[in-house]
Amino acid sequence: MKRPFRLVTRTMGVTFITVAVILSLVFVVLLVNARDQVRAFELEKMDAGERAFARSEAQRQRDEAAALAGFAESPTLKAALDAFATPQSPSPKAAEHELELRTAVSREVERLATLTSNDVVATVDVEGLVFASGGPAATLWRAGVLVTGLTAQVAPSTGVTLLASGAFRYRSTPLTVGDRHVGSLVVATILGNEYARELARLSDAGIIITVNDAVVAGTASEPLTRAVVASIRELRSTMSLNGEEYVIRALLASGPARVYMLTSIDAATRAASRTALFALGSVALWAFVLAGFASLMLARTLADPINKVSRTIGAMTAARDFSRTIEPTGTSRELDLLTSSFNELMGGLTAAEAETRAAYLGTIRALAAALDARDPYTAGHSERVSQMSVVIARQLRLPEQEVAIIRLGALLHDIGKIGLADDILQKLTPLTPEEFEQIKRHPALGARILRQVSFLEPHLPIVELHHERPDGHGYPFGLRGNDIPLAARIVHVADAYDAMTSARAYRPARAPAAAVAELRLYSGTQFDPDCVTAFVEAVGRPTAAAEDDQAPPRAITA
Repeated sequence: MKRPFRLVTRTMGVTFITVAVILSLVFVVLLVNARDQVRAFELEKMDAGERAFARSEAQRQRDEAAALAGFAESPTLKAALDAFATPQSPSPKAAEHELELRTAVSREVERLATLTSNDVVATVDVEGLVFASGGPAATLWRAGVLVTGLTAQVAPSTGVTLLASGAFRYRSTPLTVGDRHVGSLVVATILGNEYARELARLSDAGIIITVNDAVVAGTASEPLTRAVVASIRELRSTMSLNGEEYVIRALLASGPARVYMLTSIDAATRAASRTALFALGSVALWAFVLAGFASLMLARTLADPINKVSRTIGAMTAARDFSRTIEPTGTSRELDLLTSSFNELMGGLTAAEAETRAAYLGTIRALAAALDARDPYTAGHSERVSQMSVVIARQLRLPEQEVAIIRLGALLHDIGKIGLADDILQKLTPLTPEEFEQIKRHPALGARILRQVSFLEPHLPIVELHHERPDGHGYPFGLRGNDIPLAARIVHVADAYDAMTSARAYRPARAPAAAVAELRLYSGTQFDPDCVTAFVEAVGRPTAAAEDDQAPPRAITA
Protein backbone atom coordinates (compact mmCIF):
# COMPACT_ATOMS: atom_id res chain seq x y z
CA MET A 1 0.00 0.00 0.00
CA LYS A 2 1.32 3.38 -0.99
CA ARG A 3 2.24 5.48 1.99
CA PRO A 4 0.63 8.98 2.16
CA PHE A 5 2.67 12.17 2.13
CA ARG A 6 3.85 13.62 5.39
CA LEU A 7 1.89 16.55 6.80
CA VAL A 8 4.82 18.93 6.25
CA THR A 9 5.01 18.13 2.53
CA ARG A 10 1.26 18.24 1.96
CA THR A 11 0.82 21.49 3.92
CA MET A 12 3.53 23.34 2.00
CA GLY A 13 2.28 22.03 -1.37
CA VAL A 14 -1.33 23.01 -0.70
CA THR A 15 -0.26 26.41 0.65
CA PHE A 16 1.84 27.29 -2.40
CA ILE A 17 -0.82 26.08 -4.84
CA THR A 18 -3.53 28.03 -3.00
CA VAL A 19 -1.47 31.22 -2.93
CA ALA A 20 -0.69 30.85 -6.64
CA VAL A 21 -4.34 30.29 -7.56
CA ILE A 22 -5.54 33.20 -5.43
CA LEU A 23 -2.95 35.56 -6.87
CA SER A 24 -3.83 34.45 -10.41
CA LEU A 25 -7.52 35.06 -9.79
CA VAL A 26 -6.78 38.42 -8.18
CA PHE A 27 -4.69 39.44 -11.18
CA VAL A 28 -7.44 38.46 -13.63
CA VAL A 29 -10.06 40.30 -11.58
CA LEU A 30 -7.81 43.35 -11.35
CA LEU A 31 -7.30 43.39 -15.10
CA VAL A 32 -11.02 43.08 -15.82
CA ASN A 33 -11.95 45.68 -13.23
CA ALA A 34 -9.20 48.00 -14.39
CA ARG A 35 -10.46 47.89 -17.97
CA ASP A 36 -14.07 48.46 -16.91
CA GLN A 37 -13.09 51.32 -14.63
CA VAL A 38 -10.82 52.86 -17.26
CA ARG A 39 -13.57 52.60 -19.86
CA ALA A 40 -16.04 54.29 -17.52
CA PHE A 41 -13.46 56.94 -16.62
CA GLU A 42 -12.58 57.66 -20.25
CA LEU A 43 -16.25 57.91 -21.22
CA GLU A 44 -16.85 60.31 -18.34
CA LYS A 45 -13.74 62.25 -19.26
CA MET A 46 -14.96 62.60 -22.84
CA ASP A 47 -18.37 63.71 -21.62
CA ALA A 48 -16.66 66.24 -19.36
CA GLY A 49 -14.57 67.40 -22.33
CA GLU A 50 -17.73 67.90 -24.38
CA ARG A 51 -19.30 69.88 -21.57
CA ALA A 52 -16.16 71.99 -21.16
CA PHE A 53 -16.07 72.63 -24.91
CA ALA A 54 -19.75 73.58 -24.89
CA ARG A 55 -19.20 76.01 -22.03
CA SER A 56 -16.12 77.46 -23.68
CA GLU A 57 -17.89 77.85 -27.01
CA ALA A 58 -20.92 79.41 -25.38
CA GLN A 59 -18.71 81.91 -23.58
CA ARG A 60 -16.70 82.56 -26.75
CA GLN A 61 -19.87 83.19 -28.74
CA ARG A 62 -21.26 85.54 -26.09
CA ASP A 63 -18.00 87.45 -26.02
CA GLU A 64 -17.83 87.61 -29.82
CA ALA A 65 -21.47 88.67 -30.11
CA ALA A 66 -20.98 91.41 -27.54
CA ALA A 67 -17.77 92.60 -29.21
CA LEU A 68 -19.33 92.60 -32.69
CA ALA A 69 -22.39 94.46 -31.45
CA GLY A 70 -20.12 97.20 -30.14
CA PHE A 71 -17.76 97.20 -33.14
CA ALA A 72 -20.65 97.36 -35.60
CA GLU A 73 -21.62 100.78 -34.28
CA SER A 74 -18.32 102.27 -35.44
CA PRO A 75 -19.24 105.34 -37.52
CA THR A 76 -15.99 105.05 -39.48
CA LEU A 77 -16.85 101.55 -40.73
CA LYS A 78 -20.42 102.45 -41.58
CA ALA A 79 -19.54 105.68 -43.36
CA ALA A 80 -16.74 104.09 -45.35
CA LEU A 81 -18.79 101.08 -46.49
CA ASP A 82 -21.78 103.31 -47.23
CA ALA A 83 -19.63 105.55 -49.38
CA PHE A 84 -18.08 102.54 -51.09
CA ALA A 85 -21.50 101.03 -51.80
CA THR A 86 -22.73 104.31 -53.36
CA PRO A 87 -22.27 104.11 -57.13
CA GLN A 88 -19.76 106.62 -58.54
CA SER A 89 -18.63 107.32 -62.06
CA PRO A 90 -15.16 105.95 -62.87
CA SER A 91 -12.50 108.58 -62.54
CA PRO A 92 -9.05 109.03 -61.04
CA LYS A 93 -10.66 110.92 -58.20
CA ALA A 94 -13.08 108.04 -57.51
CA ALA A 95 -10.21 105.53 -57.38
CA GLU A 96 -8.33 107.82 -55.03
CA HIS A 97 -11.45 108.11 -52.87
CA GLU A 98 -11.85 104.32 -52.75
CA LEU A 99 -8.23 103.95 -51.63
CA GLU A 100 -8.82 106.48 -48.86
CA LEU A 101 -11.91 104.54 -47.74
CA ARG A 102 -10.02 101.24 -47.66
CA THR A 103 -7.19 102.86 -45.72
CA ALA A 104 -9.61 104.30 -43.16
CA VAL A 105 -11.44 101.00 -42.73
CA SER A 106 -8.15 99.06 -42.48
CA ARG A 107 -7.00 101.31 -39.65
CA GLU A 108 -10.32 100.80 -37.88
CA VAL A 109 -10.34 96.98 -38.17
CA GLU A 110 -6.69 96.86 -37.06
CA ARG A 111 -7.74 98.81 -34.00
CA LEU A 112 -10.65 96.45 -33.40
CA ALA A 113 -8.37 93.41 -33.87
CA THR A 114 -6.30 94.52 -30.88
CA LEU A 115 -9.46 94.28 -28.75
CA THR A 116 -10.27 90.64 -29.56
CA SER A 117 -8.42 87.30 -29.43
CA ASN A 118 -9.63 86.19 -32.87
CA ASP A 119 -7.24 85.58 -35.76
CA VAL A 120 -9.08 87.90 -38.15
CA VAL A 121 -11.34 90.94 -37.92
CA ALA A 122 -12.67 91.94 -41.35
CA THR A 123 -15.33 93.97 -43.13
CA VAL A 124 -17.17 92.33 -46.00
CA ASP A 125 -19.27 94.22 -48.57
CA VAL A 126 -22.78 93.26 -49.65
CA GLU A 127 -21.38 90.94 -52.32
CA GLY A 128 -19.42 88.91 -49.76
CA LEU A 129 -16.02 90.34 -50.79
CA VAL A 130 -13.45 91.28 -48.16
CA PHE A 131 -13.17 95.06 -48.04
CA ALA A 132 -10.47 95.32 -45.34
CA SER A 133 -9.02 93.04 -42.64
CA GLY A 134 -6.84 93.11 -39.56
CA GLY A 135 -5.43 90.77 -36.94
CA PRO A 136 -2.67 88.10 -36.88
CA ALA A 137 -4.09 86.30 -39.94
CA ALA A 138 -5.16 89.38 -41.90
CA THR A 139 -3.00 88.38 -44.89
CA LEU A 140 -5.25 85.32 -45.36
CA TRP A 141 -8.28 87.62 -45.81
CA ARG A 142 -6.97 89.95 -48.48
CA ALA A 143 -9.20 92.61 -50.00
CA GLY A 144 -11.38 91.23 -52.77
CA VAL A 145 -11.47 87.61 -51.47
CA LEU A 146 -14.96 86.10 -51.60
CA VAL A 147 -16.24 84.84 -48.22
CA THR A 148 -18.85 82.15 -48.89
CA GLY A 149 -21.96 82.38 -46.77
CA LEU A 150 -21.82 86.16 -46.26
CA THR A 151 -23.28 87.39 -49.56
CA ALA A 152 -26.15 89.77 -48.79
CA GLN A 153 -26.02 88.68 -45.16
CA VAL A 154 -28.52 90.86 -43.29
CA ALA A 155 -28.65 89.05 -39.94
CA PRO A 156 -26.02 87.91 -37.42
CA SER A 157 -24.66 84.46 -38.29
CA THR A 158 -22.05 81.86 -37.36
CA GLY A 159 -20.51 79.03 -39.34
CA VAL A 160 -17.48 77.71 -41.16
CA THR A 161 -16.20 79.25 -44.37
CA LEU A 162 -13.60 77.85 -46.74
CA LEU A 163 -11.10 80.20 -48.34
CA ALA A 164 -8.16 79.36 -50.50
CA SER A 165 -6.00 80.05 -47.45
CA GLY A 166 -7.83 77.58 -45.19
CA ALA A 167 -10.96 76.88 -43.13
CA PHE A 168 -12.24 79.42 -40.61
CA ARG A 169 -14.92 79.54 -37.95
CA TYR A 170 -16.62 82.91 -38.18
CA ARG A 171 -19.24 85.09 -36.55
CA SER A 172 -20.68 88.06 -38.45
CA THR A 173 -23.05 90.94 -37.78
CA PRO A 174 -24.57 93.20 -40.43
CA LEU A 175 -23.55 96.85 -40.87
CA THR A 176 -26.43 99.18 -41.67
CA VAL A 177 -26.80 102.89 -42.34
CA GLY A 178 -30.37 103.75 -41.65
CA ASP A 179 -32.37 101.00 -43.36
CA ARG A 180 -29.65 100.30 -45.83
CA HIS A 181 -27.41 97.19 -45.57
CA VAL A 182 -23.85 98.21 -46.49
CA GLY A 183 -21.87 95.09 -45.48
CA SER A 184 -20.87 92.86 -42.56
CA LEU A 185 -18.34 92.89 -39.75
CA VAL A 186 -16.70 89.48 -39.24
CA VAL A 187 -14.43 87.90 -36.62
CA ALA A 188 -12.86 84.55 -37.55
CA THR A 189 -10.58 81.85 -36.10
CA ILE A 190 -8.39 79.51 -38.16
CA LEU A 191 -9.29 75.84 -37.87
CA GLY A 192 -5.62 74.97 -37.55
CA ASN A 193 -3.14 73.36 -35.21
CA GLU A 194 -3.27 76.15 -32.65
CA TYR A 195 -7.04 75.80 -32.40
CA ALA A 196 -6.61 71.99 -32.11
CA ARG A 197 -4.04 72.38 -29.32
CA GLU A 198 -6.39 74.72 -27.45
CA LEU A 199 -9.19 72.14 -27.66
CA ALA A 200 -6.78 69.36 -26.61
CA ARG A 201 -5.80 71.32 -23.50
CA LEU A 202 -9.44 71.96 -22.74
CA SER A 203 -10.61 68.35 -23.18
CA ASP A 204 -7.42 66.42 -22.22
CA ALA A 205 -7.85 64.28 -25.35
CA GLY A 206 -6.60 64.02 -28.91
CA ILE A 207 -8.16 66.38 -31.49
CA ILE A 208 -8.59 65.89 -35.25
CA ILE A 209 -10.11 68.62 -37.47
CA THR A 210 -11.42 67.67 -40.92
CA VAL A 211 -12.86 69.67 -43.79
CA ASN A 212 -14.64 67.73 -46.53
CA ASP A 213 -13.38 64.53 -44.83
CA ALA A 214 -9.75 65.64 -45.18
CA VAL A 215 -7.64 66.36 -42.09
CA VAL A 216 -6.54 70.00 -41.85
CA ALA A 217 -5.19 70.06 -38.28
CA GLY A 218 -4.96 67.99 -35.11
CA THR A 219 -2.92 66.78 -32.17
CA ALA A 220 -3.24 62.99 -32.76
CA SER A 221 -0.37 60.89 -34.09
CA GLU A 222 0.00 60.45 -37.84
CA PRO A 223 -0.94 56.70 -37.85
CA LEU A 224 -4.05 57.42 -35.79
CA THR A 225 -4.98 60.33 -38.03
CA ARG A 226 -4.69 58.09 -41.11
CA ALA A 227 -6.90 55.47 -39.42
CA VAL A 228 -9.55 58.08 -38.63
CA VAL A 229 -9.51 59.33 -42.23
CA ALA A 230 -9.85 55.77 -43.51
CA SER A 231 -12.92 55.21 -41.29
CA ILE A 232 -14.34 58.73 -41.54
CA ARG A 233 -17.66 57.51 -42.94
CA GLU A 234 -18.07 54.82 -40.27
CA LEU A 235 -16.96 56.57 -37.08
CA ARG A 236 -18.80 55.46 -33.92
CA SER A 237 -18.69 56.56 -30.29
CA THR A 238 -16.38 53.62 -29.51
CA MET A 239 -14.45 51.70 -32.16
CA SER A 240 -11.17 49.95 -32.90
CA LEU A 241 -8.48 51.96 -34.68
CA ASN A 242 -5.01 50.55 -35.34
CA GLY A 243 -5.78 47.60 -33.07
CA GLU A 244 -6.81 49.74 -30.08
CA GLU A 245 -10.22 50.71 -28.76
CA TYR A 246 -10.95 54.44 -28.84
CA VAL A 247 -13.72 56.64 -27.49
CA ILE A 248 -14.66 59.24 -30.12
CA ARG A 249 -16.83 62.33 -29.84
CA ALA A 250 -17.74 64.92 -32.49
CA LEU A 251 -17.28 68.30 -30.83
CA LEU A 252 -18.26 70.34 -33.87
CA ALA A 253 -20.15 69.68 -37.08
CA SER A 254 -20.65 72.79 -39.17
CA GLY A 255 -20.94 72.60 -42.92
CA PRO A 256 -18.03 70.60 -44.30
CA ALA A 257 -16.00 70.98 -41.09
CA ARG A 258 -15.81 68.43 -38.27
CA VAL A 259 -13.87 68.47 -35.00
CA TYR A 260 -13.33 65.06 -33.38
CA MET A 261 -12.12 64.35 -29.85
CA LEU A 262 -10.72 60.87 -29.16
CA THR A 263 -8.81 58.94 -26.50
CA SER A 264 -7.48 55.37 -26.27
CA ILE A 265 -9.06 53.05 -23.73
CA ASP A 266 -6.30 50.45 -24.27
CA ALA A 267 -3.51 52.94 -23.60
CA ALA A 268 -5.11 53.99 -20.33
CA THR A 269 -5.72 50.32 -19.44
CA ARG A 270 -2.08 49.42 -20.08
CA ALA A 271 -0.92 52.06 -17.64
CA ALA A 272 -3.35 50.82 -14.99
CA SER A 273 -2.37 47.19 -15.65
CA ARG A 274 1.35 47.93 -15.30
CA THR A 275 0.72 49.55 -11.94
CA ALA A 276 -1.46 46.64 -10.79
CA LEU A 277 1.05 44.04 -12.05
CA PHE A 278 3.94 45.67 -10.24
CA ALA A 279 1.97 45.87 -7.01
CA LEU A 280 0.74 42.28 -7.37
CA GLY A 281 4.25 41.02 -8.13
CA SER A 282 5.56 42.56 -4.93
CA VAL A 283 2.69 41.08 -2.96
CA ALA A 284 3.17 37.66 -4.61
CA LEU A 285 6.86 37.53 -3.76
CA TRP A 286 6.29 38.23 -0.08
CA ALA A 287 3.19 36.01 -0.04
CA PHE A 288 5.18 32.99 -1.21
CA VAL A 289 8.00 33.68 1.22
CA LEU A 290 5.68 34.10 4.19
CA ALA A 291 3.42 31.22 3.14
CA GLY A 292 6.37 28.83 2.85
CA PHE A 293 7.79 29.81 6.21
CA ALA A 294 4.42 29.75 7.94
CA SER A 295 3.31 26.42 6.44
CA LEU A 296 6.61 24.77 7.37
CA MET A 297 6.46 26.01 10.94
CA LEU A 298 2.77 25.14 11.25
CA ALA A 299 3.16 21.63 9.91
CA ARG A 300 6.12 20.86 12.16
CA THR A 301 4.35 22.43 15.11
CA LEU A 302 1.20 20.39 14.55
CA ALA A 303 2.57 17.00 13.56
CA ASP A 304 4.25 15.99 16.84
CA PRO A 305 1.43 17.25 19.14
CA ILE A 306 -1.17 15.47 17.01
CA ASN A 307 0.64 12.15 17.44
CA LYS A 308 0.94 12.66 21.15
CA VAL A 309 -2.66 13.76 21.61
CA SER A 310 -3.99 10.88 19.52
CA ARG A 311 -2.19 8.34 21.71
CA THR A 312 -3.51 10.04 24.84
CA ILE A 313 -7.07 10.15 23.59
CA GLY A 314 -6.81 6.52 22.53
CA ALA A 315 -5.76 5.53 26.03
CA MET A 316 -8.55 7.60 27.65
CA THR A 317 -11.27 6.17 25.44
CA ALA A 318 -10.07 2.57 25.18
CA ALA A 319 -12.89 1.29 27.34
CA ARG A 320 -15.69 3.07 25.41
CA ASP A 321 -17.65 1.42 22.59
CA PHE A 322 -19.30 3.48 19.75
CA SER A 323 -20.92 1.79 16.82
CA ARG A 324 -20.07 4.53 14.29
CA THR A 325 -16.50 4.54 12.99
CA ILE A 326 -14.51 6.64 10.51
CA GLU A 327 -12.16 5.01 8.02
CA PRO A 328 -8.62 6.35 7.67
CA THR A 329 -8.48 9.08 5.04
CA GLY A 330 -4.99 8.29 3.78
CA THR A 331 -4.21 11.98 3.43
CA SER A 332 -1.39 11.83 5.99
CA ARG A 333 0.06 9.39 8.45
CA GLU A 334 -0.63 11.75 11.31
CA LEU A 335 -4.35 12.00 10.52
CA ASP A 336 -4.58 8.24 10.07
CA LEU A 337 -3.31 7.81 13.63
CA LEU A 338 -6.03 10.15 14.88
CA THR A 339 -8.98 8.46 13.22
CA SER A 340 -9.32 5.62 15.75
CA SER A 341 -9.34 8.14 18.61
CA PHE A 342 -11.78 10.36 16.73
CA ASN A 343 -14.18 7.41 16.29
CA GLU A 344 -14.21 6.91 20.03
CA LEU A 345 -14.89 10.56 20.77
CA MET A 346 -17.53 11.08 18.08
CA GLY A 347 -20.53 10.06 20.13
CA GLY A 348 -19.58 12.23 23.06
CA LEU A 349 -18.77 15.20 20.88
CA THR A 350 -22.08 14.87 19.02
CA ALA A 351 -24.05 14.92 22.25
CA ALA A 352 -22.02 17.82 23.61
CA GLU A 353 -22.48 19.76 20.41
CA ALA A 354 -26.24 19.24 20.52
CA GLU A 355 -26.38 20.51 24.07
CA THR A 356 -24.19 23.50 23.26
CA ARG A 357 -26.27 24.43 20.24
CA ALA A 358 -29.48 24.17 22.25
CA ALA A 359 -28.05 26.47 24.91
CA TYR A 360 -26.75 28.80 22.19
CA LEU A 361 -30.15 29.09 20.51
CA GLY A 362 -31.93 29.44 23.82
CA THR A 363 -29.66 32.31 24.87
CA ILE A 364 -30.19 34.18 21.61
CA ARG A 365 -33.95 33.75 21.64
CA ALA A 366 -34.09 34.86 25.27
CA LEU A 367 -32.17 38.03 24.41
CA ALA A 368 -34.50 38.77 21.47
CA ALA A 369 -37.60 38.09 23.57
CA ALA A 370 -36.30 40.38 26.33
CA LEU A 371 -35.97 43.21 23.81
CA ASP A 372 -39.39 42.67 22.22
CA ALA A 373 -41.06 42.52 25.65
CA ARG A 374 -40.17 46.17 26.28
CA ASP A 375 -42.62 47.42 23.66
CA PRO A 376 -45.91 45.70 22.71
CA TYR A 377 -45.73 47.30 19.25
CA THR A 378 -42.47 45.51 18.43
CA ALA A 379 -43.45 42.12 19.85
CA GLY A 380 -42.25 39.41 17.48
CA HIS A 381 -40.32 41.92 15.34
CA SER A 382 -36.95 40.19 15.80
CA GLU A 383 -38.39 36.75 15.01
CA ARG A 384 -40.09 38.02 11.84
CA VAL A 385 -36.95 39.83 10.67
CA SER A 386 -34.99 36.62 11.27
CA GLN A 387 -37.45 34.58 9.19
CA MET A 388 -37.47 37.08 6.30
CA SER A 389 -33.68 37.36 6.37
CA VAL A 390 -33.38 33.59 6.01
CA VAL A 391 -35.79 33.71 3.04
CA ILE A 392 -33.63 36.36 1.33
CA ALA A 393 -30.38 34.50 2.09
CA ARG A 394 -31.69 31.27 0.62
CA GLN A 395 -33.04 33.10 -2.43
CA LEU A 396 -29.48 34.37 -2.92
CA ARG A 397 -28.30 30.73 -2.61
CA LEU A 398 -25.94 31.42 0.30
CA PRO A 399 -24.36 28.42 2.04
CA GLU A 400 -26.34 27.06 4.98
CA GLN A 401 -23.52 28.03 7.34
CA GLU A 402 -24.00 31.69 6.38
CA VAL A 403 -27.78 31.29 6.52
CA ALA A 404 -27.44 30.09 10.13
CA ILE A 405 -25.33 33.14 11.03
CA ILE A 406 -27.89 35.45 9.40
CA ARG A 407 -30.82 33.73 11.17
CA LEU A 408 -29.36 34.31 14.64
CA GLY A 409 -27.79 37.67 13.85
CA ALA A 410 -31.18 38.95 12.69
CA LEU A 411 -32.72 37.80 15.99
CA LEU A 412 -30.19 40.00 17.79
CA HIS A 413 -30.08 42.94 15.35
CA ASP A 414 -31.88 45.38 17.72
CA ILE A 415 -30.39 44.10 20.99
CA GLY A 416 -28.69 47.47 21.49
CA LYS A 417 -32.10 49.08 22.13
CA ILE A 418 -31.92 47.48 25.58
CA GLY A 419 -29.58 50.34 26.42
CA LEU A 420 -32.05 53.05 25.33
CA ALA A 421 -34.61 54.80 27.52
CA ASP A 422 -38.23 53.57 27.49
CA ASP A 423 -39.59 57.09 26.92
CA ILE A 424 -37.78 57.12 23.54
CA LEU A 425 -38.58 53.55 22.45
CA GLN A 426 -42.25 53.81 23.44
CA LYS A 427 -42.86 57.42 22.41
CA LEU A 428 -46.32 57.89 20.87
CA THR A 429 -45.26 60.74 18.55
CA PRO A 430 -42.48 61.06 15.96
CA LEU A 431 -38.97 61.38 17.40
CA THR A 432 -37.14 64.70 17.63
CA PRO A 433 -33.71 64.96 15.95
CA GLU A 434 -32.05 64.59 19.36
CA GLU A 435 -34.10 61.48 20.14
CA PHE A 436 -33.34 60.01 16.74
CA GLU A 437 -29.63 60.50 17.43
CA GLN A 438 -30.14 58.42 20.57
CA ILE A 439 -31.89 55.71 18.51
CA LYS A 440 -28.94 55.69 16.09
CA ARG A 441 -26.70 54.55 18.96
CA HIS A 442 -28.35 51.12 19.21
CA PRO A 443 -26.18 49.30 16.57
CA ALA A 444 -22.98 50.28 18.39
CA LEU A 445 -24.54 49.53 21.77
CA GLY A 446 -25.63 46.09 20.56
CA ALA A 447 -22.16 45.30 19.23
CA ARG A 448 -20.62 46.40 22.52
CA ILE A 449 -22.96 44.12 24.47
CA LEU A 450 -22.41 41.05 22.28
CA ARG A 451 -18.67 41.54 21.94
CA GLN A 452 -18.32 40.28 25.50
CA VAL A 453 -19.63 36.84 24.38
CA SER A 454 -17.08 35.10 22.15
CA PHE A 455 -19.47 32.66 20.40
CA LEU A 456 -21.60 35.61 19.20
CA GLU A 457 -18.70 37.18 17.31
CA PRO A 458 -19.87 35.97 13.82
CA HIS A 459 -23.10 37.92 14.32
CA LEU A 460 -21.51 41.24 15.29
CA PRO A 461 -21.37 42.68 11.73
CA ILE A 462 -25.14 42.21 11.39
CA VAL A 463 -25.88 43.89 14.73
CA GLU A 464 -23.47 46.77 14.18
CA LEU A 465 -23.99 47.45 10.46
CA HIS A 466 -27.63 46.63 9.65
CA HIS A 467 -28.47 50.36 9.30
CA GLU A 468 -25.66 51.09 6.79
CA ARG A 469 -26.84 52.07 3.28
CA PRO A 470 -25.36 51.51 -0.20
CA ASP A 471 -25.28 55.28 -0.83
CA GLY A 472 -23.18 55.92 2.29
CA HIS A 473 -25.93 57.80 4.19
CA GLY A 474 -26.45 55.08 6.79
CA TYR A 475 -25.04 54.78 10.27
CA PRO A 476 -22.98 54.35 12.38
CA PHE A 477 -20.02 54.50 9.92
CA GLY A 478 -21.51 55.66 6.59
CA LEU A 479 -20.19 52.63 4.69
CA ARG A 480 -20.93 52.31 0.97
CA GLY A 481 -21.91 49.47 -1.36
CA ASN A 482 -19.95 46.26 -0.95
CA ASP A 483 -18.06 47.66 2.03
CA ILE A 484 -21.19 46.65 3.96
CA PRO A 485 -21.25 42.88 4.69
CA LEU A 486 -23.89 41.02 2.68
CA ALA A 487 -25.50 39.66 5.85
CA ALA A 488 -26.06 43.19 7.18
CA ARG A 489 -27.52 44.30 3.81
CA ILE A 490 -29.96 41.36 3.91
CA VAL A 491 -31.13 42.12 7.45
CA HIS A 492 -31.49 45.83 6.56
CA VAL A 493 -34.05 44.96 3.86
CA ALA A 494 -35.97 42.54 6.11
CA ASP A 495 -35.90 45.00 9.03
CA ALA A 496 -37.24 47.85 6.86
CA TYR A 497 -40.04 45.69 5.41
CA ASP A 498 -41.21 44.51 8.84
CA ALA A 499 -41.01 48.03 10.26
CA MET A 500 -43.21 49.34 7.43
CA THR A 501 -45.77 46.54 7.67
CA SER A 502 -46.02 46.63 11.49
CA ALA A 503 -48.15 49.14 13.40
CA ARG A 504 -46.49 51.65 15.67
CA ALA A 505 -47.95 53.93 18.31
CA TYR A 506 -47.55 56.95 16.02
CA ARG A 507 -48.67 55.34 12.71
CA PRO A 508 -50.63 52.39 11.35
CA ALA A 509 -49.08 49.45 9.52
CA ARG A 510 -48.57 49.82 5.78
CA ALA A 511 -49.79 47.28 3.27
CA PRO A 512 -47.21 44.74 2.01
CA ALA A 513 -47.56 46.09 -1.55
CA ALA A 514 -46.68 49.61 -0.42
CA ALA A 515 -43.70 48.30 1.55
CA VAL A 516 -42.42 46.37 -1.48
CA ALA A 517 -42.91 49.47 -3.66
CA GLU A 518 -40.81 51.47 -1.23
CA LEU A 519 -38.05 48.88 -1.21
CA ARG A 520 -37.98 49.03 -5.00
CA LEU A 521 -37.99 52.84 -5.05
CA TYR A 522 -34.95 53.10 -2.81
CA SER A 523 -33.14 50.09 -4.26
CA GLY A 524 -29.53 51.08 -4.91
CA THR A 525 -29.59 54.05 -2.52
CA GLN A 526 -31.10 52.95 0.78
CA PHE A 527 -31.31 49.23 0.08
CA ASP A 528 -29.03 46.72 -1.64
CA PRO A 529 -30.52 45.99 -5.13
CA ASP A 530 -29.69 42.26 -5.08
CA CYS A 531 -31.29 41.83 -1.65
CA VAL A 532 -34.43 43.72 -2.69
CA THR A 533 -34.72 41.61 -5.85
CA ALA A 534 -34.25 38.39 -3.89
CA PHE A 535 -36.86 39.46 -1.34
CA VAL A 536 -39.43 40.36 -4.00
CA GLU A 537 -38.82 37.12 -5.88
CA ALA A 538 -39.12 35.07 -2.68
CA VAL A 539 -42.25 36.65 -1.19
CA GLY A 540 -44.02 37.23 -4.53
CA ARG A 541 -44.77 40.39 -6.47
CA PRO A 542 -47.77 42.53 -5.29
CA THR A 543 -50.50 43.12 -7.87
CA ALA A 544 -50.56 46.36 -9.80
CA ALA A 545 -54.01 47.17 -8.37
CA ALA A 546 -52.72 46.79 -4.84
CA GLU A 547 -49.74 49.04 -5.59
CA ASP A 548 -51.96 51.71 -7.12
CA ASP A 549 -54.06 51.86 -3.95
CA GLN A 550 -51.09 52.83 -1.83
CA ALA A 551 -49.90 56.28 -0.91
CA PRO A 552 -46.55 57.48 -2.32
CA PRO A 553 -43.69 55.74 -0.47
CA ARG A 554 -41.51 57.47 2.07
CA ALA A 555 -37.91 56.62 2.94
CA ILE A 556 -37.31 54.50 6.04
CA THR A 557 -34.78 56.24 8.29
CA ALA A 558 -34.67 54.05 11.42
